[in-house]
Order: sequence, then C-alpha cells, then structure tokens
Amino acid sequence: MISYNYECDFELKNDEKYSLWLSSVIKEEGFNEGEINYIFCDDEYLLKLNKEFLQHETLTDIISFDYTLGKQINGDIYISVERVKENAEEFNEPFLNELSRVMVHGVLHYCGFKDKSKEDEQLMRLKENYYISKIA
Repeated sequence: MISYNYECDFELKNDEKYSLWLSSVIKEEGFNEGEINYIFCDDEYLLKLNKEFLQHETLTDIISFDYTLGKQINGDIYISVERVKENAEEFNEPFLNELSRVMVHGVLHYCGFKDKSKEDEQLMRLKENYYISKIA
C-alpha cells in the first residue's frame, strides 16, 4: 500500500493515479508492493533528517529509508517540495514531471538501482525516463 503524508503546505492531486503508476513500476521490476510512505516536506524538514541520519549538511530533494524484505518493497520516502520546484525551474521541466521523477527515483532505489557512479546514474536516468513516459 502506498500512502501520502504532508509536513508542508502541499497536497498531491490525484494520488490514486500516482499509486497505480508506482504499483505498476514495482510489478514491472519484479517486486511486490508492501508499505511505502511518501512524506512531502520542506527544505528545513529534510535538511534536519539529512543531518541527523546521514550526517550530510546539504539540501537534497529526496531521502529514502529502505525497509525492503526480499522482493517486498517497504520504505519511507521523504521529498522536499521546495527542492523539486527549484530543480524543475533549473532544468526547465514542468513541476509534475520533476515530482514524478523524484517519486519513481525512490522506488527504483528500493528495486536495487544505484546512482553513485556515472554508469549507475545513467541507467537510473533511463529507468526514470522510461517510467515517466508511462504515467497516465
């Protein structure tokens, strides 16, 4: 089950569409859907988590905590709506496209995709683009 929580003044419109889309991503990647929580927040909220849990002093658009067990995807995905808006402007992308990219990015990490090396980052971007093209 995918749930959406809000720690800022933002609410995802048509969350059922996103849930169906993300469920299809999980299934296509050969995993089963468990409990996935999206928490939308602001920069300050996410920076606090970044410092506390990852010892990073930088702003980021997403932090995910992976509780996947075998082939069952479970986790908490924190997304800074402020960062996503700024990135959308910087990359000249519509906000909802950038938001979709970040949302699927977290799920792809749970499916085993990495983005630390240039090669891994390219594969992650290909997967993100592929799935974004499938959102209804």
